[in-house]
Amino acid sequence: MSDHVRNTGPMLASPRCGAKTRCGGACRSPAVSGKKRCRMHGGAPGSGAPKANRNARKHGQFSRDAIEERRGIRELLGEARKLLEEMK
Repeated sequence: MSDHVRNTGPMLASPRCGAKTRCGGACRSPAVSGKKRCRMHGGAPGSGAPKANRNARKHGQFSRDAIEERRGIRELLGEARKLLEEMK
């Protein structure tokens, strides 16, 4: 057995990461100095999306035009169902 004494006080007293884990609990890793997240949740240098990220644009599924188109299709299908019921 070694006589070495571990000094874990500063590590245990450091602020914790504010992210939530997959199971819903809080991340227990220490936050990177000067940031609110640990190195795994976005505190590392270079992590996160670049400025003016062109990859983050929306896909258009919820644009006004797409919503109106889906409404029209839904109405058309409803009319077709009514017509089929009348033909029976």
